[in-house]
Amino acid sequence: MSFSSMSYSRMSLDALLVRVRDEIARTAHPRAPWLTPRPGPDGEPARDVIVVGAGQSGLAVAFGLMRAQVTNILVLDRAPEGLEGPWLTYARMRTLRSPKDFTGPDLGLPALTYQSWHEATYGQASWEALDLITREDWAAYLAFVRVATGVPVENGVTVTGIAPAGGLLAVTDAQGRVRHARKVVLATGQEGAGRWAMPEVLADLPAERVARTDEAIEAGRLEGKRVAVIGAGASAFDNAATALEAGAAEVVLLCRRAEAQVVQPYRWLTFAGFLRHLGDLDDAWRWRFMSAVMGLREGFPQATWDRCARHPNFRFLPGAPIRAARMRDGAVVLDTPAAEIAADLVIAATGIAIDYAARPELLAFAHNIATWGDRYAPPPEERDDRLAAYPYLGDDYAFTEREPGLTPWIRDIHLFGIASTVSHGPSGSSINAMTTAVPRLVSGLTRGLFVADLDRHWADFRAYDVKQAVLR
Repeated sequence: MSFSSMSYSRMSLDALLVRVRDEIARTAHPRAPWLTPRPGPDGEPARDVIVVGAGQSGLAVAFGLMRAQVTNILVLDRAPEGLEGPWLTYARMRTLRSPKDFTGPDLGLPALTYQSWHEATYGQASWEALDLITREDWAAYLAFVRVATGVPVENGVTVTGIAPAGGLLAVTDAQGRVRHARKVVLATGQEGAGRWAMPEVLADLPAERVARTDEAIEAGRLEGKRVAVIGAGASAFDNAATALEAGAAEVVLLCRRAEAQVVQPYRWLTFAGFLRHLGDLDDAWRWRFMSAVMGLREGFPQATWDRCARHPNFRFLPGAPIRAARMRDGAVVLDTPAAEIAADLVIAATGIAIDYAARPELLAFAHNIATWGDRYAPPPEERDDRLAAYPYLGDDYAFTEREPGLTPWIRDIHLFGIASTVSHGPSGSSINAMTTAVPRLVSGLTRGLFVADLDRHWADFRAYDVKQAVLR
């Protein structure tokens, strides 16, 4: 981009910022404040809501709360500013896989859509010619959303615990600081209810020979090396392509299934009825739908395949679950039904394991989180032990208790991420669901705050005596 075009872009973005704030002001109904800060045990006013995570979901939830006049909020993120979420860290796709016209963090404001940002940055012709959004542009857009909405964020804060504190929640960080809130939203992304999965069969390999897809993998570990990628979802192909482009001598992608998943179920379910009302269905229907959808895994598009297949040193091996792994003659040897694979580095693209005890912020109540396995017994043909471990959330995305009365305060902790899926369908970090999932969560949060203050609201109503007219 030339200096002149950069200057144009800056002026256009400044003008867009004015438009966004004008639209926010024009649509700010009702404007009336309705919450009174509660004092915390430390004498400081508690926040009404603390959102943990300042990625796209955390920003959208905070913006939605502010639109509902819940302004005494705070968003915390462990990453430095600009590095929230995966886009500039471990994401290795070139573009988002969502269509460019999907909306999300804008929450219905035209000036805040990605299209408006793109046209202000690159021009309308660029938007019309655009196929898919680059992840770098998406990250820049989210940075604009943060500035335009004024969402209050503290970066470099790692939340390490949540516990009850006199009718509030005490949120502790890694430095030992405590912040109090009435409600907490965990918008903590992919691993928000567990950890990145590592196949047990790889446990005895040297640590330097194994990597996960969420880790930084230096080019030096890839160049000239034989790389095996375990998994066949979109992320597995992204990592395989990155290794090939970094100069790997050979990349083998091992798919345990007989065929790769090329159907993307999330494209089918992206319609208002499903996105808005899956969470309203009974347990049997929610389980049936989400078990089928998640059983298919995430499909990958043609461009993702082509990015790998253009390299002659790429090999795709279906029907190849890992049966054993060992070191031999300085190399990792993977035994599969399809072939024996020798590699210098193994990358596990095997998704997320639900493991509440692996999350420090969940430790105080991990033992009492109700799961789908606790609440619903599917027919034998629909049994799925992996899904049974997912949390059984309330209609406001709140955790529910396995043993009622043991940790009643967890009803004020709301999970908004991948692990919300079985209870509510696509939500959390799914761009395609944000326009419906965020309002649903915000409605649940405001309902809880309103109901908890009913006595005060009733007293305020009974005392209200502002006259609208003077009789002459």
